[in-house]
Parts: sequence; C-alpha cells; structure tokens
Amino acid sequence: MEAFPTPVALVHEWFTPRSVGGSEQVVAELDRLLVERGAPPELFALVDGESGRPGSWLSGRRIQTSFIQRLPWGVSHVQQYLPLLPLAIEQLDLSGHPLVISSSHLVAKGVITGPDQLHVSYVHTPARYAWDQMHPYLARSALARGPLGPLVRLQLHQLRQWDVVSSVRVDALVANSRFTARRIRSFWRRHAHVIHPPVAVERFRWDRPRDDVYVSLCRLVPNKRVDVVVEAFTRTGLPLVVLGDGPERRRLEAMAGPQVRFLGRLSDQETAGWLERARAFVYAGMEDFGIAPVEAMAAGAPVIAFGQGGVLDSVRCLREGEPGPTGLLFPEQNATSLAAALEYFEAGRLWRTLPAEEQRCWAERFAPAIFRGRVEKLLDRLWQQHRRRLRRPVPLT
Repeated sequence: MEAFPTPVALVHEWFTPRSVGGSEQVVAELDRLLVERGAPPELFALVDGESGRPGSWLSGRRIQTSFIQRLPWGVSHVQQYLPLLPLAIEQLDLSGHPLVISSSHLVAKGVITGPDQLHVSYVHTPARYAWDQMHPYLARSALARGPLGPLVRLQLHQLRQWDVVSSVRVDALVANSRFTARRIRSFWRRHAHVIHPPVAVERFRWDRPRDDVYVSLCRLVPNKRVDVVVEAFTRTGLPLVVLGDGPERRRLEAMAGPQVRFLGRLSDQETAGWLERARAFVYAGMEDFGIAPVEAMAAGAPVIAFGQGGVLDSVRCLREGEPGPTGLLFPEQNATSLAAALEYFEAGRLWRTLPAEEQRCWAERFAPAIFRGRVEKLLDRLWQQHRRRLRRPVPLT
C-alpha cells in the first residue's frame, strides 16, 4: 500500500463549538485515517473557534482560516456572511498540497486547486435552502417576506450559479447517501461515489430492558417535522419523549397532549439512556443521511420514520419484506400516515419482531472503522488513477 502524498490539505467549512454534528464526525475520522497512514493533514476552514478550546479534539491544532475569522462575530455567526463565503473559501491557499480532501455542506468544495492536484470532496448535502428546499425556506424567513425579499432571492440565485461552477472543480465527489448522490446528479450533473458517514455505535448498549415509551431526538426546527410526530402521538395517546431543543419548542408544547413530554437538550449519556430504553425511535423529517436513526438502532431500538431521503439507506423496512428488518417506514409526511404506522406497530407488537441485538448488528455496518476502511480504499484508487494521468503525455495539436 503506497503512502499518501504529503502534505495533505483537509478542508471544512467551519470549526465552532456550536457545530458538533455528523459533518464534524466525518472530518475527525478523515483526520484519524490520514494520521494512521502517516500523512497528518494540514487543516483549513473559513473560521476556527475550536483549536483554542480545551477538550476539543482540535485543541492545539493549527487551522488556517479565511478573512471571515477577522470580521465582527465571524466565528460565532459565520453564516451571517453567506454572500461572502464563496469568495472567502476561494482565498485559502492550497498550493503545495498534492492531495486535497474537503468536507462540504455549503462551500468547502469550492476551494481552488491546480491541474496537478487531486481534490476529493465528501459532500454532506448540496445546500438545501439554495435548491430543493428554497421555497419552504423563503416561506419561513421573515427577512425574505419583507422588503429585502428580492435581494435574498437574488443571493440564492447567485449561490446556485456558484455552486454548480465550483462543483466542476472537484476531481471526485463522495456522497453520504444514495439520496445525496441523486441530488448531486440533479443539481450539478456529476456522479458521486456513496460512502455512509461514521456513527459512534460503540457508545450505546443494546441489551437494556425496554420501557413503554417512544423517543424523538432532533433539533426542534421546522424542517425536522417534529410537529408531525407530536400530532400523531397526541391522536393515538401513545407515550412520547421529545429530546432536543430549538425555536419550535413552544409551539410544539402548545399542541401536545399530556402523554407527550419535552425534556430539552440532554447530555450524551442521558440521551443514550433514553434510546437504550425506547420501544422505538420516531422521526418524520427527511434527511440527506440521518445519524440519529442509526444511533437508535445501535441502542437496540427499532426505527419508525418517514420513508424518503437518506433513511432508505439506513433502515430496512418490515413492510417491504427486506431481510433482517430494522424498522417501519411510513409513506406520507403527515400525522395520519405516522399514526397508522404507530397503530400497526402496536397492534402487531412489532418491537418483539425486531430484536434489539439484530438492530445493533445492522448499525455496526456504519461504525467509524467501516467508514475509514471504505474511504481509504477509494482514496488509494483515486490517487493511483491521478498519478497515471499525470504520467500520460498530452498530445500536441
């Protein structure tokens, strides 16, 4: 196995204490893989709020940043500078790095590289609010509904144009799910390899006794559609615990019945405890992949979820007759469809048909070591192909 070329550049949009989701887990595992292969990467980002924070995995690391770092509130509210972010990412100097790997959910893929460099971009999502989720985003945005509405629409139009142009610069795209790969094909007209993101399945126990309660876990924001979950459980009278916080909480509490409890944002240990005791995990949003359903299965809980998006890669539906089913997918994103799925799940006592140990075995296919192995294999192949292209003479015309 040939060593990776050095130095390697690893690019992410931003590192801040408020950003600790699935994309950051991907960057951490990419960093670990490169270190293990003897090519510790040089890190680049628009802003860095983590390298000086004790306890962060980035503590003490040198991270090269953009001019956004020096703007007022640039680190804490980087997204307020959205119109400047494409320009800012293009200012990062990656010359001298034969291999560039970007982790992109907005602009990181837009770094500028040369013809002798190999740029591989792991894409978490093409920006939803610029593409297929634009109209719901505009409908929810007070700014877009006001006098500045035309300017907001113009900025999103310009972002879409840059998004397509910058996608052409990347040598190889990797998507976190088949759904994301289809979105990439639709918006950018590019092929993408599919490698599912890493999920820390090892931090969950699957063998604890189950309580008579269902669990919802996510940020309480409109696109997660927790309102569908709350309405369905209020209709059916089944017990639900809602974990997470956000701007939707007050509205959701007002519409919830007495059997729906809101516990807010809990520690990782407390959250794991609820998943390990849940009768099932319930989710009504549409994600590009979705870490939480896999975490639930790692904790032995079957999943009841809206059957579109990335969840089709992670949950094997009982009704579809798939081997080793891990949950139940409902067809329409509304309370009626979810309520019917809940009643079917209860009537058949399906938690007994979906053993906890089998949930865990399936979830282990998304473990970090699996992710690193698949990425390593792909990078080795892409680098060998790149080297052969560099050696091939270009005919004179």
